[in-house]
Amino acid sequence: MTEATPAARMIAFQGFPGAYSHMACRTAYPEMTPLPCASFEDAFAAVRDGEAALAMIPIDNSVAGRVADIHHLMPDSGLHIVAEHFQRVNHHLLALPGVSLAEIRVVESHVHALSQCRKLIRELGLKPVVRADTAGAAAEVAEKGDRTVAAIASELAGETYGLQSLRANIEDAAHNTTRFVVMAREALSPGPRSGPLITTFVFRVRNVPAALYKALGGFATNGVNMTKLESYLVGGEFVAAQFYADVEGHPEDRDLRLALEELAFFSHEVRILGVYPAHPFRRRERVTIDE
Repeated sequence: MTEATPAARMIAFQGFPGAYSHMACRTAYPEMTPLPCASFEDAFAAVRDGEAALAMIPIDNSVAGRVADIHHLMPDSGLHIVAEHFQRVNHHLLALPGVSLAEIRVVESHVHALSQCRKLIRELGLKPVVRADTAGAAAEVAEKGDRTVAAIASELAGETYGLQSLRANIEDAAHNTTRFVVMAREALSPGPRSGPLITTFVFRVRNVPAALYKALGGFATNGVNMTKLESYLVGGEFVAAQFYADVEGHPEDRDLRLALEELAFFSHEVRILGVYPAHPFRRRERVTIDE
């Protein structure tokens, strides 16, 4: 945070300047100043400690799946989900100014970015080298000044570190999109009829046969659409799992209220992490699938 920028206008993200999380901040909150943080814990802490008003946190990607550690960190972050954002991932092959494609021998990036651009890497016969993140790889290419090394990162990373884009939109999958959640100190309180809403919660089921089946039955019988359900181990034990879920609707809606009551009967530690507006991307995706 700088003296010129009050905390109310700061939004924290994990990564180097030019990261896709940085792009998400600029796209969703162009009026706010992005605050880069070394780790997700630091981004959460920036909001908790009053250094930033919001944190932009990636939760899953349409190609790579869920972002590691986030499901463990969010429930204990002390923050609430107040919004979601879907960011299209357009990878660029970035190199030093004046370098030609024929000079490139090595490409550096995050492991997921490398795997998402296999076709081009194979086509050009490049040696992939894993780095901690995409923007960090771009910064390293700019710093080292090696004409034979390129990075796979965002267009923003290229602008940030003075690199040229040799190839744009090099990702293998045209649908490559990352979903982010926006975290804040105070929970959002939208009304039940304030438009399409998403409710996110975590829960644990009792360690008895068919517990999960019974716990989720209320969502089916009450016609509640569950758009995401993931499990992950807690406490270092292979017999205890916590579940993360997104459903459509507001907890005060009759159908969702009844479903949550049935969930509470068959499980324990049901905790709502946020109730927030559904991003317009969901509607576009639904129209595409229906067509």
